[in-house]
Amino acid sequence: MSTDTATTEHPGRIESGRHPVNIGHLVMGLAFLGMVGVWALIQGNVVKGGDIRWLLPIPWVLAGFAGLLATTLTSGRHATRQTGWVGTPDTAGPSTIPTDDNDTTQEIR
Repeated sequence: MSTDTATTEHPGRIESGRHPVNIGHLVMGLAFLGMVGVWALIQGNVVKGGDIRWLLPIPWVLAGFAGLLATTLTSGRHATRQTGWVGTPDTAGPSTIPTDDNDTTQEIR
């Protein structure tokens, strides 16, 4: 028997049995499929002339709408509350600002 540790590893995630959706991949995949569909309509002489200029933006609009819809529907599943700084000064490591003890520059007044 296997034990599921997903809820202990990700306490803010609600397990639903679904694969997480990468919204960027979804939007670009739908836009690509839409452009292939537009290309097929143009090559099949289904759409001609001035109708092409109205047909070309449709895949982008539909893909953007699908991205907005996916964003609103999946935003509640990955709810994590983040407060404060990422690390404390003790765990942040050494300072990344170089210091030069032999600095001979003078302040101009």
